[in-house]
Amino acid sequence: MPSVEILSRIQFAFTIAFHYIYPPLSIGLGVCLVIMEGMYLRTGIKMYEDITRFWIKIFALIFGIGVATGIVMEFEFGTNWATYSRYVGDIFGSALAAEGIFAFALESGFLGILIFGWNRVSKGVHFFSTIMVALGSMFSAVWIVIANSWQQTPTGYVIEGEGLMARAVITDFWEMVFNPSSMDRLSHVIIGAFLAGSFLVMSVGAYYIVRNRFVEPAKAMFKVGLSVAVIAALAQLFTGHRSAHYVSEYQPAKLAAMEGHWDSSAVAPMYLFGWVDNEQGKTTGLGLPGGLSFLTHGSFSAPVTGLGAFPKTERPTAVNFVFQSYHIMIAIGMILIAMTLLAVYYLWRKRLFNKKWLMTLFIWAVLLPQIANQAGWYAAEVGRQPWVVYGLLRTSDALSKDVKANQVVFSLVLFTLVYTLLFILFIYLLNKKIQHGPAMTHNEEEESDEFSKRNIKQLQNPEH
Repeated sequence: MPSVEILSRIQFAFTIAFHYIYPPLSIGLGVCLVIMEGMYLRTGIKMYEDITRFWIKIFALIFGIGVATGIVMEFEFGTNWATYSRYVGDIFGSALAAEGIFAFALESGFLGILIFGWNRVSKGVHFFSTIMVALGSMFSAVWIVIANSWQQTPTGYVIEGEGLMARAVITDFWEMVFNPSSMDRLSHVIIGAFLAGSFLVMSVGAYYIVRNRFVEPAKAMFKVGLSVAVIAALAQLFTGHRSAHYVSEYQPAKLAAMEGHWDSSAVAPMYLFGWVDNEQGKTTGLGLPGGLSFLTHGSFSAPVTGLGAFPKTERPTAVNFVFQSYHIMIAIGMILIAMTLLAVYYLWRKRLFNKKWLMTLFIWAVLLPQIANQAGWYAAEVGRQPWVVYGLLRTSDALSKDVKANQVVFSLVLFTLVYTLLFILFIYLLNKKIQHGPAMTHNEEEESDEFSKRNIKQLQNPEH
C-alpha cells in the first residue's frame, strides 16, 4: 500500500481538483452576467433580460456545488495535515478570514437579490447586485491565491518555536499579501477563470445554434462570451510569461522540471512537446534551441539553471508529470487563442453562425479551459515538491502523525463516491436548464420561432 504521504496528497489533489471545476466557472460567468444585464439596461431589449435570467439560474447551481465541495478541504487541513495547519495557521487564518469577510459574505449576500430580486428591486439595484456578486467571486480567488502564493514565495513572517511546534507568524501583513508571486499568479488564475466561464457561455450558445433553437438569444450570448474570451485568451500570454518569470527567479527547480532542463547551467531549449526520462535525466522532444534562455534572460545564449544543480532531495520527483502538465496548459492556451481569433474573423465577415463545424467545435471546447486550469495547478503544486512551504516545510513533515494509510484509503473511496454523485447531479441539472432554455414564457415546441421573431423586431427597432 502507498505511504500515508502519497495517499494524503492524492486525496487532497482529488478533492481540490473537483472543487476547482466550479469557482473558475462562477468567476467567468459573473463577468458575462454583468455584460448581459448591462446590455439590457442600455438597450432595453427584452432578450438580454431573458438570457441574463437564464444564466443566473446556472450561476446559482455552480455556486451551490462549489460551496459544498470546498468545505471538505477545510477539514482535510486538520485531519491529514495537522503539522502543516499549525505551521501556516497564522498566515492562512488571516487570508481565509479576509476571504470570508470581504468575498464570501459579499457574494452570498447579494446572490439573493440577484436570484430573487427581479421585479422586487429597481433595475439599477439589481444590476448593482450582479456587479457585487461578480466582484465577490473574484475576491474569493484573491485571498485563496494569496494564501497559496505565500507557500510558493513566503515573505513577511518569522518562525516561532522549534520542531513540531514551529509556526510561521506574520510580521508584515501587506508584505505577506504582496509576496513576490501573488499578483502574477492571481492575474493568471483570474484570466483562466474568465476563459472557463466565457467558453461555457459560448458552448451553450453554439449548441442552440447548431440545434436551431433560441437562435437569436444564442447569438447574443455567444457574442458576449466571445468578447470576454478573446481578450482573456490574448491576455493569458502576458500573465503566463510573467508567472514563468517569477518561477525562474524564486523556484528554479520547478522551472527546470516544467521544461525538462537537466544541465546544471547551460543554454536551455523551449520544448514544444517531449518526454522526460527521470531515471536517465534526459528529455527527448522537439524544442526551440535557446528558447527558454531567451524567455528567461532575454538572450538565446544565456545559461539556465537545470535540475542537475540541485540534490535529488531538493527537486521534484515527478518531473515528467510536471513537464506534461505544463505543456498541456500551454498547448490549450494556443488553441483557445486560435479559436477565438477565428471566431472574431468570421463574426467580422458576418459568417460566424453559418459555420456549423466551428459551432460544433465550440460546443466541446468548454472542456479546454477546465483542462488547462487543472493542468496549470498540477504543474505549480507538483513542481513545488518536495516542499509544501517552499524552502521552509517539507511535505513529508507536514502530515498528521496519527493518521493511518487505511483511514486515508477509506475516506478517499467515500469522497470519490460522493463527488461522483455530485457531479452526476450537477450535469443532470445543468442539462435540464440548458434544455429548457432562456425562453421561460414560451411553449417548448413553439418557443424558438416566436421568441426569435419577437427579438428580431426589437433589434431592428431604430429606437434601440
